[in-house]
Amino acid sequence: MIRTEHRGAVAVVTLDRPERRNAVNHDALNALQAAVDEAVAAGTRVLVLTGADGHFCAGADLSDVEDEGFVTSLHQLLVALRRAPFPTMAAVEGFALGAGTQLAAACDLRIASATAGFGVPAAKLGLMVDQWTVRTLVDLVGQSVAREMLLSADVMTGERAWAVGLVHRLGSLDDALAWAERIARLAPLSLQGFKIGLEEAAAVDQTTPAYRAAFQRAWSSADFAEGLAAFGEKRTPTFEGR
Repeated sequence: MIRTEHRGAVAVVTLDRPERRNAVNHDALNALQAAVDEAVAAGTRVLVLTGADGHFCAGADLSDVEDEGFVTSLHQLLVALRRAPFPTMAAVEGFALGAGTQLAAACDLRIASATAGFGVPAAKLGLMVDQWTVRTLVDLVGQSVAREMLLSADVMTGERAWAVGLVHRLGSLDDALAWAERIARLAPLSLQGFKIGLEEAAAVDQTTPAYRAAFQRAWSSADFAEGLAAFGEKRTPTFEGR
């Protein structure tokens, strides 16, 4: 499910659920969190997060997303990636949708193939991502593109993600590893200090009452139940706003 390979000071963490296009469930989130914790304990200099068999992460495994507990676990993992005491890098090939885009956005650096696919299709299912993700997307790509991603649920290519600043470089996993190895030779205390400064310059990690109420309405709605049912039945959902 999760594989970790240490290449000197670089830890390569691979999502390995090819039968689900590396979609994450509760167990995968727990295993990813354990992999991050292990990398910290091992003195890792750079962590590269990637996916097996041509896809990064197709999102949440909807067969195992029943309540807000999944979002809570995902949020804890996103924060762990962002606050790790070393640079984290997402190497994206294929789909990075929903939770996949969230995982990539939580990393400090992102490299992707030109044909990769990024998107947050939450509105197609009647659910919402946490407010931390909304703020992170705004920080990365600005209000205009963040609104496009969240309000249209469209998928953008890796090439466009690079053009709008969501992705730092276009390239392969090999390119990501070469970049990570160069970064791993830099002064770790400097990088750790810069990460602290960057985190303190970012928007605060706090959910507002209005967003919390909207989030809870969405996750307990009949529309969410309809979205899950439609996904399982491979049909277009009919949302009624209730």
